[in-house]
Amino acid sequence: MTTDKAPAAERTAPGVQRMFDRVAPRYDLANTVFSLGQDKAWRQAAARATRLAAGEVAVDVACGTGALTRELEAIAPGATVAGFDFSYQMLAHGPGGRFAAGDALQLPLADAGADVVTIAFGLRNLPEPGQGLLEFRRVLRPGGRLVVCEFSTPVVPVLRDVYARYLTRLMPVAARRLTSDPEAYQYLARSIGAWPDQPALARWLQEAGFAEVAWRNLSGGIVALHRGVARP
Repeated sequence: MTTDKAPAAERTAPGVQRMFDRVAPRYDLANTVFSLGQDKAWRQAAARATRLAAGEVAVDVACGTGALTRELEAIAPGATVAGFDFSYQMLAHGPGGRFAAGDALQLPLADAGADVVTIAFGLRNLPEPGQGLLEFRRVLRPGGRLVVCEFSTPVVPVLRDVYARYLTRLMPVAARRLTSDPEAYQYLARSIGAWPDQPALARWLQEAGFAEVAWRNLSGGIVALHRGVARP
């Protein structure tokens, strides 16, 4: 699978794990501030895109403190929803429930056991995003659904320019005042800038064994929801 142009040297598993352990205490607050309050709506849209139903099994990968996991539980109370993350501190700051430590590249799950896999703002941080997509395909049953919620490329040129200035100028200033680890959010800005656009990520899903691949832009393309169905 084609590798991405993101700063892979910054995405070593131990480095990313330590970074998220450090930012865990104020992670949810920072997300809300830096997204101008839109992060909850993005995750709600991701949950709805799964079309999760009662009786199905959903796996939320790189779940962090469980924000998307809880949205999945809310839309389908009769479903079984489990969240996995490799940052123990992120899990510790969640509200409890069906959460467990787990590496996105080696999920502790059987083959073809899940109906839905989600990942929100985590694919970009994997050392090998393509390998992550293959792992998601492994744990999904044939016909199972994948939803990827990730930062993307604004589709309006003016918005693209404004957003680029926000990431490179305003976010670092805010991070220094709001968080104890501003370098983590400088990494965030760099990784977003290097991440592939919507059509390129769609090709990754297709290469990993997903059909019916499509995406929906949120907030003008600042975030995109990519969807795919696991091929038999």
